[in-house]
Amino acid sequence: MKKLENKVAVVTGASKGIGAGIAKSLASAGAAVVVNYASDKNGADKVVAEITAEGGKAIAVQGSVAKKADVDRLFAETKEAFGGVDVLVNNAGVYQFTPIEAVTEEEFHRQFDINVLGLLLATQGAVNSFGDKGGSIINISSTVTRITPPQSAIYTGTKGAVDSITQVLSKELGPKKIRVNAINPGMVETEGTHTAGFIGSDFQAQIESTTPLGRIGQPDDIAPVAVFLASDDSRWLTGEIILASGGVR
Repeated sequence: MKKLENKVAVVTGASKGIGAGIAKSLASAGAAVVVNYASDKNGADKVVAEITAEGGKAIAVQGSVAKKADVDRLFAETKEAFGGVDVLVNNAGVYQFTPIEAVTEEEFHRQFDINVLGLLLATQGAVNSFGDKGGSIINISSTVTRITPPQSAIYTGTKGAVDSITQVLSKELGPKKIRVNAINPGMVETEGTHTAGFIGSDFQAQIESTTPLGRIGQPDDIAPVAVFLASDDSRWLTGEIILASGGVR
């Protein structure tokens, strides 16, 4: 029997990158997976197709985690398709490095609305869906909270909030048998880091030079950690912040 047999997992922001890798790994471990996406329908459909081609179960559901109506619909469609929820992966997130002189209200709210408010709204939806059996919530944070790179005040601020919220909710939700943990990846090669210009940059070289394992990560380096936190193998873990960073801290 697979580790996540008969489990249902919702993964936000799962049309590409780390989210897609996690969705596919959860499905390989036996979970039925809901692939949430904000705008990349083609990417989400591709992830679903890859899962179903391997004999797994998955659907794609569009919605912005920063909008309560969208989150409510996400969990309603999950219930209709699979009957309930056991695992939530709060992966949806955006980032932009900006010097303090260039910070705008719009950019602040864009990042905090998705990275923090979105996490809270999705968690609220999951808590209402878990029921008496409890569940596992996995927040995707970042090692920026440890290395605090220049020009990342907004983004690092959002992920610092995620780390703190993880520990608050682990205490708040523990009595309901809901575990809340975070994974803090180091730099990972994804469509997003390519688009941001990080791959092949001096920043990548700097990160690799200070990484004990000597390289940046891949989505497949993060996904197995999420499978572990979603499974009963981690049943005694809550409130943990796991650095999946090749040793960067």
